[in-house]
Amino acid sequence: MTDLMTSCTTGVDLGADYRLVRQFTETLASPLSAEDQTVQSMPDTSPTKWHRAHVTWFFETFVLEPGLAGYDAFNPAYRSLFNSYYEAVGERFPRPRRGVISRPGIEEVTSYRRHVDGAMEQLLGTALERPVLDIVELGLHHEQQHQELLLMDIKHALSANPLRPAYLEVESPPAGESPAAEDLAHPGGRVEIGYEGGGFSFDNELPRHEVLLRPFHLDSRPVTCGEWLAFIDDGGYRRPDLWLSDGWATVQAEGWDRPLYWSHAGDGHRLFTLGGERAIIASEPVCHMSYYEADAYARWAGGRLPTEAEWEALASCHPAEGRFLDLAVLHPQPAGSTPSLYGDVWQWTSSSYSPYPGFAPAPGAVGEYNGKFMVNQQVLRGGCCVTPAGHTRASYRNFFPPSARWPFTGVRLAHDA
Repeated sequence: MTDLMTSCTTGVDLGADYRLVRQFTETLASPLSAEDQTVQSMPDTSPTKWHRAHVTWFFETFVLEPGLAGYDAFNPAYRSLFNSYYEAVGERFPRPRRGVISRPGIEEVTSYRRHVDGAMEQLLGTALERPVLDIVELGLHHEQQHQELLLMDIKHALSANPLRPAYLEVESPPAGESPAAEDLAHPGGRVEIGYEGGGFSFDNELPRHEVLLRPFHLDSRPVTCGEWLAFIDDGGYRRPDLWLSDGWATVQAEGWDRPLYWSHAGDGHRLFTLGGERAIIASEPVCHMSYYEADAYARWAGGRLPTEAEWEALASCHPAEGRFLDLAVLHPQPAGSTPSLYGDVWQWTSSSYSPYPGFAPAPGAVGEYNGKFMVNQQVLRGGCCVTPAGHTRASYRNFFPPSARWPFTGVRLAHDA
């Protein structure tokens, strides 16, 4: 991948990091028309141009307005229009209705980004105190999160189009057998989890603390589409004994009988990808299933989902290397010969998203970034094929509601030793 594709922050030159991340967002939006960038296909997704504007709003609101003397807001109405969930900042436009924002158009959003980028370049050219630098760094990692969301959301929007258009032309994964799932063993005992180091982390990765684990092992690769097909063929979506009560109720209410983006045609199962619709390859990792589906599959397969502490304890022994965002691929790939705990698909864990012992949100509005969501969510680990490279780490905690299917979610089984 090129440096532009990785879009990771280096921490060496914050100005260069700023330009790299900001430009990559525009690269991701460039294949999309004005109509593509305005559509909102369900309440949980957001239009592409909203993502572009919101991450710009973050720098304007939390960096420029308090930190650059004489800064003139691009449009005062944007303060509420592109506020996501920061109640302390003020009024917010309802998330489910972001698709009705036909104006500003994509060119006006581009002008907004240029206005803020020019002011940020001016600010970053001065000597800044550590708190300001920290907010800028948070804003860059926040934008990388929205780069992933942008791709998740546009995939859902394009899948709802009867024409089934592709976002980009991408490489098809190789056909062939997937390597057998081997055991990645951990002896258990007292371990520490949570971020450790001098670089960036989100507040929900702190504080580092001790946990006690029993011996366990994880599979060396995620569950494949072929294995999921066996689950379907064995009546996995029709057997209430496999499901949590809330999961079974959701399956019945939503009519689920396969992962999101799967369909059935005369020649077999097919799936929709960011490269358009194609046949399923049995050896590729299965993705786009809810926590409920992941948990039911694990029970059917005789395993379980790992806890987040188990996943992190084992992942900390491996380099944070895997297949992340590559514009030539944009889909999980069949496992290689070298096991990796990172990339391809986010891995559901059995852990509910809750604060670590001693957690305290940051003061002020930015404290709403993570802490307010610590209820009714499940933790995912490892990053995926649309996560910018360099963005994740062993301690990184992603989270979604248990019914969410549009993220690039997958399954890695755990087993008691």
